Amino acid sequence: QVQLVESGGGLVQPGGSLKLSCAASGSIFRIDTMGWYRQAPGNQRELVAIITNGGSTNYADSVKGRFAISRDYAKNTVYLQMNSLKPEDTAVYYCKAGLWPWLGAPLSDYWGQGTQVTVSS
Repeated sequence: QVQLVESGGGLVQPGGSLKLSCAASGSIFRIDTMGWYRQAPGNQRELVAIITNGGSTNYADSVKGRFAISRDYAKNTVYLQMNSLKPEDTAVYYCKAGLWPWLGAPLSDYWGQGTQVTVSS
């Protein structure tokens, strides 16, 4: 069984910073892409940033230049450094990992439980 556990959310003032972490554990043969998504009330879940196994990154236009995704391959952990936060960044942030749980298994997506980020004065 695979688990993704996020941490680092909270309340921050506009212009502030937060760093999210997501650690994958359990039956993992290899991880492909890891990423962060977010969902605000009344909105659909949207991509924030992804990082491939090779280290390539992609960001939503709304966070480019403010957020940075990184990965610790040895720890199966992905991070999201969020700077210059805005009220519109308020959402539940979810971690996703595309991985093979064992050799020969199909590539499958796994999600974390989400962590709340609130940007407010």
